[in-house]
Amino acid sequence: MTASPPRLRFAPSPTGFLHVGGARTALFNWLLARRTGGKFLLRVEDTDKARSTDDSTRAIFEGLEWLGLDWDEEVVFQGANLDRHRADAAKLLASGKAYRCFCTADEIAQRRAAAESAGGAFTYDRRCDKLDAAEIDRRVAAGSPFVLRFRVPDGETAWHDLVHERISFPNKDIDDFVILRSDATPIYNHAVVSDDIAMGITLVMRGDDHISNTPKQILLYEALGATLPQFAHLPMIHGTDGKKLSKRHGATAVGDYQHLGILAPAMVNFLALMGWSPGGDFEEVMTLDQLIHAFSSDGLLRKASVFDTKKLEWMNGQHLAKMPIAELESLVAPRFEKAGLATVAELAARRDWFHHLLEQLRVRSRLIDEIVAQAAPYFAESVTYDPEAVAKQWKDPAATLTLLTAVREALEAHAGWDPLLLEEMMRALAESKGVGAGKLLQPLRIALVGVSASPGIFDVMLILGRDRTIARIAAAERRLREMVAGA
Repeated sequence: MTASPPRLRFAPSPTGFLHVGGARTALFNWLLARRTGGKFLLRVEDTDKARSTDDSTRAIFEGLEWLGLDWDEEVVFQGANLDRHRADAAKLLASGKAYRCFCTADEIAQRRAAAESAGGAFTYDRRCDKLDAAEIDRRVAAGSPFVLRFRVPDGETAWHDLVHERISFPNKDIDDFVILRSDATPIYNHAVVSDDIAMGITLVMRGDDHISNTPKQILLYEALGATLPQFAHLPMIHGTDGKKLSKRHGATAVGDYQHLGILAPAMVNFLALMGWSPGGDFEEVMTLDQLIHAFSSDGLLRKASVFDTKKLEWMNGQHLAKMPIAELESLVAPRFEKAGLATVAELAARRDWFHHLLEQLRVRSRLIDEIVAQAAPYFAESVTYDPEAVAKQWKDPAATLTLLTAVREALEAHAGWDPLLLEEMMRALAESKGVGAGKLLQPLRIALVGVSASPGIFDVMLILGRDRTIARIAAAERRLREMVAGA
């Protein structure tokens, strides 16, 4: 008999933005669903009304959509399932798997404090489970508030985890835990199990900070007569200092990286390799289709992963270099406009030129914003000279002036504007002046773009065009004359 395709879910709480750890969890669930022909479901666990916000819910949706993680059925909002949560709790009460506890929060707090002061750990002593039926009925009739506690059976609770293999907990270490508060709202573990059963979830893949919740949830599954799902608990994500990733390590929200110029395919690629490996000798830079094809639970790793921003930026650069140029244009053109370099319409009118510029700049960039920053000299009316570059490449202003004047005169006498012919001419000129090509081309680079790093100098000249190239050399000559006069 063929197993049914798995049903997986991502279940964030809308109390903040989509954290990179949550995004990684969502991605793994999504990849496995897509790899196996299963379903990827989204449930918003909004039962904490005091902290849940519409803005956070929207940010989660936007983060998933940016990453390309679509879901297969209607979004489930946990808060809408209160009646079922209560009904499932009532089943447990009716079957003797749960009982009413009339102990107040203050009484519990006092007993906990007494246990801790005596050097022990507090465990609930089941005193309300010992009440007879008549006393329970009397208290209920009197309107005494109560919670519902799950009656933990003897023995142990164990499961085979797809990441950690066999995990077990002695049931004696699990208190009779509350499943329904005194206001008849469900505790997290009960609501999760009720929802997962109703949604037909067959594999629960989540962070390993949930391992301690799992035995309680398994006990609830069994008490409700439901089929257990498989469990996979993913290792935490750490910063480069080996500590749990937090805001002290920098940006932790997926949306922050989107605004910093990280591409969605690069973020997906990076997250996929944190806690999973396709095995063997594999290429790190992978497309979404390649990730889907390669992904399986067998490659899930036990070891905590490190969120290395430099590695993410490197991977982003790899994806930038491989992205179709038209797709790159649609991403960066609005940023060029925002930076005041050119409007989207102006760039579209010079599309071939703009694509050539992007081809030259993207291989030197790791972030979209770096492309914009590098592009500034190609749009500005004049060049801003970097002081360090000037000090290094124009350290002898008089000699540099002589070379650049010769370059300008040669270019003015040269009608064509082919990069290969320009290169031949410049190298011949350097030889005639008795200097190496670099001694001529590096000062020329400063004259054209103001900095010592740029695409190949002949590509720079092609992008600028004949008139602007000659005009910039002339401007550099004027600056060099000022330097010579001021020496």
